[in-house]
Amino acid sequence: MSQGFTLPLRPEIQGLSRVLEATTVRWYIWCCLAAVTCSSVGVIWDISWHKTIGRDSFWTPAHVLIYFSGILAGIACGYLIISTTYDRDSPLRPSSVRLWGFRGPLGAFICAWGGIAMLTSAPFDDWWHNAYGLDVKVLSPPHMLLTLGLIGIRIGALTLILSQMNRAIGQFAETLHWMLLYLFVFLAAITVGALQEFTIRNYMHSGQFYLLVSIAAPIWLAVVSVVSSKRWACTIVAAMYTSLFLLFIWILPLFPAEPKLGPVFFPVKQMIPPDFPLLLIAPAFALDLLRPVIRNWSKQLKAAAMGALFLASFVAAQWPFAYFLMSPLARNAVFGTHYIPYFVNPETDYARYVFTALESSGLQFSIRIAAAAIAAIATSYAGLSWGAWMRRLRR
Repeated sequence: MSQGFTLPLRPEIQGLSRVLEATTVRWYIWCCLAAVTCSSVGVIWDISWHKTIGRDSFWTPAHVLIYFSGILAGIACGYLIISTTYDRDSPLRPSSVRLWGFRGPLGAFICAWGGIAMLTSAPFDDWWHNAYGLDVKVLSPPHMLLTLGLIGIRIGALTLILSQMNRAIGQFAETLHWMLLYLFVFLAAITVGALQEFTIRNYMHSGQFYLLVSIAAPIWLAVVSVVSSKRWACTIVAAMYTSLFLLFIWILPLFPAEPKLGPVFFPVKQMIPPDFPLLLIAPAFALDLLRPVIRNWSKQLKAAAMGALFLASFVAAQWPFAYFLMSPLARNAVFGTHYIPYFVNPETDYARYVFTALESSGLQFSIRIAAAAIAAIATSYAGLSWGAWMRRLRR
């Protein structure tokens, strides 16, 4: 019997094998999506844990879920970089970048960095709590490092998907397209969520509230409007964002819990969910209506129109809705405004359902609203520019 042997593949067959290799969603993309999902659920769960139970052991289930996401993304993308570097026949090698002697997709490097930043923040966060006690601030230094890592994983996964989507066709491209929209939900959620201490319901009639939202939110809607060919892409992302937080509001209180630390100002018997989501779906729908009209406008005019429309439609929706959130009609399991963290002083405006006057005069309010309009236009321009770069991404 003759011995088996393998003939080298002709170049056109090698090219065909690479095409076939790139017609299904690869396992490392699923790992990155799982990491993004786990981290998002873990962060909301962890914030709820602080609102309900207080500072607990570092090894709470919420913390474990957060840092597991960093390990998952780091291992998946680390393996991807190493395999692309040392496997000269890797189908990703032609579309990879070189960094510090390694080769791999650009998104893999960004995602791996995000995982490293998250794991670095873990001992820093534990030390911070041990040194300063209960930390109910979202924007503490270790939390900021963690947030940067979380954003890194999201942007890395986004880049991985875009680089493949821009080279894909047919059903494969459609699948990647929906993954892309899914990731934008979590990018918008983490940037808006990082400001949650300043966007609670009693601040919703202040210029500062609209200024901060205009800094955080329009960029993602602008990016989506460029990279997605779907007619209602912005509305889809905003609807998924709203649904995500509604699920947290409706599910978390089903689990019994009580504070372990004092002082306890409000008796708590169940997990405290996040506040009702901002009505970003209103400006998202308005921008989707605007997209066909401004398709052939210059980038500067597009940004001006989108920024102005974002702020106008958001104020028109959120301002009157804030009255409803302050009313007894919203204090139920659907809207969840009756869920108040145990450490909130009953004398605060938040607990008394009273709007807080953050501006000392009408002039100061007008200046901040004008600044919000400028911010919305500037972030829309940044989003349009970033989105144009994303459409050209192949690595």
